[in-house]
Amino acid sequence: MATLDNANPTILSASQLPTRQQRIPLRTGPDLRYNDIIFEKPSYLSRPFCDAQVASWPRTDASDGPLAAEPIDEQEIYDLISTISDPEHPVSLGQLSVINLPDIRITPAPHTPGVGPNTIITVLVEVTPTITHCSLATVIGLGVRVRLEQCLPPNYRIVVRCKENSHSQDDQVNKQLGDKERVAAALENDTLKGVLDKMLETCA
Repeated sequence: MATLDNANPTILSASQLPTRQQRIPLRTGPDLRYNDIIFEKPSYLSRPFCDAQVASWPRTDASDGPLAAEPIDEQEIYDLISTISDPEHPVSLGQLSVINLPDIRITPAPHTPGVGPNTIITVLVEVTPTITHCSLATVIGLGVRVRLEQCLPPNYRIVVRCKENSHSQDDQVNKQLGDKERVAAALENDTLKGVLDKMLETCA
């Protein structure tokens, strides 16, 4: 049986994990660029096919409605990646404090005025390994990156790195995570891909 890097990590309970406390103001951003097309009233509900006064269609600009879209913010990013399973322990990265809400930054900020549909948005996630000599730091970073690339719109750029001084070889780990060619090559490895798939099984 393989020896664990950290046999007794500190584990947070579900009640200790951050959750959304209040509604975030809406913005018109790249993730909403196709709303007008998607929610446009179909032609068959208009004249001459249908009486326009009878056939109603919900307004798409009602920002106060229960179905109003919310911007992608740090809490949503946290919710996407905090449920990733640790490759060593049967608990999530959020419970191990490997992923922390204050270590997630979005640029430009979700509520920034004037963000256009072609704006490139950068999501920075700093991971904190449970021990400074964690041998799976790169694997954890890859899991975070894969999860976000699967979930976020294509105009989002994902940057994942070890938090400063959280790993004895953080420069090397960060170089691997930031090298697109290395990441692509790693994801072609069947063994590693199996590990990542297992880590992402617990994500909703």
